[in-house]
Amino acid sequence: MINQYPWWKNLLVVIVVVVGTLYALPNLYGEDPALQISSTRGADITDVTLGDVRSELQRQGIKPLTIDIERQGLVVRFANTEDQLKARDHLGLFMQDDYVIALNLAPATPDWLRSFNALPMYLGLDLRGGVHFLMQVDTDAAVQMAEDRYVGDLRALLRENKVRYLTVSRVSGGGVDIKFRNAEAQQKAKGVIRKEFRNLMLDDEQRGSAFYVLARLSEDEMRETRKFAVQQNVTTLRNRVNELGVAEPLIQRQGEDRIVVQLPGVQDTARAKEILGATATLEFRMADETGNLQDALAGRVPAGSRLYRTREGGHVLLKKQVIVTGDAITDARSGIDSQNGSPNVRISLDQKGGKKMLKVTKNNVGKGMAVVFIELKSKSKMVNGKLVKTRTKIEEVINVANIREPFGNGFQITGLNSTEESRTLSLLLRAGALSAPIEIMEERTIGPSLGQDNIDMGFKSVVIGFVLVLIFMAVYYKVFGLVANLALAFNLVMVVAVLSMFQATLTLPGIAGIVLTVGMAVDANVLIFERIREELRNGVSPQAAIHAGYEKAVSTIADANITTLIAAFVLLGLGTGPIKGFAVTLAIGILTSMFTAIVGTRAIVNLIYGGKRVKKLSI
Repeated sequence: MINQYPWWKNLLVVIVVVVGTLYALPNLYGEDPALQISSTRGADITDVTLGDVRSELQRQGIKPLTIDIERQGLVVRFANTEDQLKARDHLGLFMQDDYVIALNLAPATPDWLRSFNALPMYLGLDLRGGVHFLMQVDTDAAVQMAEDRYVGDLRALLRENKVRYLTVSRVSGGGVDIKFRNAEAQQKAKGVIRKEFRNLMLDDEQRGSAFYVLARLSEDEMRETRKFAVQQNVTTLRNRVNELGVAEPLIQRQGEDRIVVQLPGVQDTARAKEILGATATLEFRMADETGNLQDALAGRVPAGSRLYRTREGGHVLLKKQVIVTGDAITDARSGIDSQNGSPNVRISLDQKGGKKMLKVTKNNVGKGMAVVFIELKSKSKMVNGKLVKTRTKIEEVINVANIREPFGNGFQITGLNSTEESRTLSLLLRAGALSAPIEIMEERTIGPSLGQDNIDMGFKSVVIGFVLVLIFMAVYYKVFGLVANLALAFNLVMVVAVLSMFQATLTLPGIAGIVLTVGMAVDANVLIFERIREELRNGVSPQAAIHAGYEKAVSTIADANITTLIAAFVLLGLGTGPIKGFAVTLAIGILTSMFTAIVGTRAIVNLIYGGKRVKKLSI
């Protein structure tokens, strides 16, 4: 008989309804203020850690709602923000730097739902609140640093090939200037450099009695250097955000030299700004123990050495040759020195850096090696009525220690002022140094109240659109209209369920996509119902009209939805930020509406009219 589904198709509809409802439910339970605790060493959080945290909170008189070991670490939920902040302060002192403790908002989903891995969808920055940064990468500085590296590389290359030169220095206008006594050395050097560094553009000239070779980066290499600096900074910022423990962050390139960072749910915005904007790195250099410090202070610095300021306000002479930089650091953990109880940072180097360090320390046992801390800071000041930003490079020696015995991949840094400084330094070194300085051009903090307002307004728009459509369908199509309304309601449930199952992020434009889906879902039913009316006007029986209405309208509905789905995928692939949020919900809504409008409503209509003698349809 027509208008009856086989049992397996009815079972499929029931299963989809049950699963969709199950995975949409977690979104009704809201979120709790929470602490997310993860290990800095990459080790698993164990029951022992859980017990230690519970005991410490009890000792401080803080009562958490729950303490659970979850995928992202140990999650401690609280009834209010006051308990959350108090617990963060106490646990930070108790657990030291072995763990990262991040303020966050954790879903209040019941255990029985979590046992099915049913979790709420993520809310974007515009709905949940958080912080938005727009950062400018100083790509010119990246080019300058590349030229500085060439200065050292060219010196080493000329020494290896026994080419005599007078000086090698970077030119302020761009490029590296190499000075020679005679034309023979100049031409020999030019040949050696061209063979080793093919990307460099070389020009030779004579100035007075001296001969020069000017080595400049090619346009292609400068372009690649700038591009790589931005890409590397994106990776470094992502590592730093992971250290902060932020769920679903957005870190992406914008334009040629800008990076957008969005951190939904972040409450400690000052800490986030400090970590993201920091440009700290280290250099390890040998101390110059033969040079005269007083002469250097008077301006007579020995060749091959540089004068540095120490943290205590003094000065020290160091060799210009860098042993290793922060780029070679693979791990950094803060702790307390067992000998004198002062804060320290334990460093691990990669294989290349470890070999270099071992070679230098073998040849310099008993001599001093310095740790130089380097940071770039931006300041703004008014000049002639205009705001001018200046960048200052701060270089200071943390400590100078004698090499007692050769070491390679692992050693420790002392001379830090506080445990907080050692924790911050270790975090920055673990995440990696920025390949070029960045400056925060724009900072927007969105509070939870604004996020809630957005949610309320978005929810209200969905409800108003939904109710108006329900009324229209019920009045105009009667019983069939009520069937369409039921399918429409479940279509919204399915959209939320799919977003939750894939842990997608819902944004304000995403809500706009859902509102659009509401109208499009009804459109399919309008086509079907109008086709049924047409068949009835042609004198076809009610059962045959239902069958013909669904069968003949399906191809039209599929064509219309597939073209819209293609547009949604194009937006998803090429769009960024808000456009992607809109495209995600639109694509999901199209797919779910095709199921509910065609298969879902047909199942209900079959249940009402299928297998019965019907003289008239309420449509």
